[in-house]
Amino acid sequence: MKREPLRIVDPEVYDAILNEKKREQNKIVLIASENYVSRAVLEAQGSIFTNKYAEGYPGRRYYGGCEYADHIENLAIKRAQELFGAEHVNVQPHSGSQANMAVYLSVLRPGDTILGMSLNQGGHLSHGAKVNFSGILFKSVTYGVNKDTGYIDYDEVRRLAREHQPRMIIVGASAYSRILDFAAFADIAKDSGALLMADIAHIAGLVAAGIHPSPVAHADFVTTTTHKTFRGPRGGMIMCRTEYGRAIDKMIFPGIQGGPLVHVIAAKAVALKEALSKEFHEYQKHIVKNAQKLADELIKRGFKIVSGGTENHLVLVDLTDKNITGKEAEEALDTSGITVNKNAVPYDSRPPAVTSGIRLGTPCVTTRGMGETEMVEIAEIISEVLSDSKNAAEIKRLSRRVKNLCLKFPIY
Repeated sequence: MKREPLRIVDPEVYDAILNEKKREQNKIVLIASENYVSRAVLEAQGSIFTNKYAEGYPGRRYYGGCEYADHIENLAIKRAQELFGAEHVNVQPHSGSQANMAVYLSVLRPGDTILGMSLNQGGHLSHGAKVNFSGILFKSVTYGVNKDTGYIDYDEVRRLAREHQPRMIIVGASAYSRILDFAAFADIAKDSGALLMADIAHIAGLVAAGIHPSPVAHADFVTTTTHKTFRGPRGGMIMCRTEYGRAIDKMIFPGIQGGPLVHVIAAKAVALKEALSKEFHEYQKHIVKNAQKLADELIKRGFKIVSGGTENHLVLVDLTDKNITGKEAEEALDTSGITVNKNAVPYDSRPPAVTSGIRLGTPCVTTRGMGETEMVEIAEIISEVLSDSKNAAEIKRLSRRVKNLCLKFPIY
């Protein structure tokens, strides 16, 4: 067995890691679904637990030598229950999409009707998109947002639920900047006899800190990723009522997964402990403040923001009235040192590979310690880049401002 360090064993991979570290340090990352984990989370995920197979659950494993894996998983479960007030928790899902799959397959049958938010109006692939397993296995009906306000039309959701009688209603989004009314969705689900699943992947950190209302008391199932605003490792988690716990556990293993990633569960346990701290609560407050300041400053500079602003961590910018596509905006901003993603806006006339918008998020910049003052400067840079996106000299000048900001706020 090789015992030499990575830089000796595989210089190509080592160099790629170093280059990624430089990229993250030297770019202002405004990807709403990304964040920087703590050193403790990195250490746990890179630990010796990567060696361990632990099929099954604590106390019920199919492999020997799982006593410490059991301890780690029990810690993660206990912390999640304390943090979210959940009755039953499964921390084994490898991703948010797999968490959603497990929920669906635990109570639905192929061909059942599900009602979720349309992908092109802010939803997620796994909420019923035709190209995704959720839209392939199930009959998918979608709701969206009001064309004039950019808000979810709850009356329309109720109408669709009554008309199509879905077996499950899904509430959650990947590009929706307003508070989700879980109580309203629960009432609609009850009215139509549907189960309710809340996917809080994007807002889990905000929910954990009490900055966004929690769905736990309203939904039969709550799924989430453990990264994004939650600032943990990339992975998934399911919370549900006790009555569904056995079905969920059985569907995760042996249903759709084999051995859990114990090193990732260890990192989840660390992130959950961090989320129980007062500092985490303050951090989540600053995420929202920064997003609101960024939105306000862009509006001042003539940009249209979907729904007119934000109440969470993300800002969806509609570039329809600008002479630039989402794809072009993403590329121009990346050249200046700002990383964003092109994103469809509600009722977008352009294809998904082009789009008419960009999605911005503040988890990464907030983790770095940036505040509202920096949001003003970032908005100014974005405005100047997109107003003259073909001017290489101007973009180079603006990139120096980006680099100076990055130097002031190191990641690690």
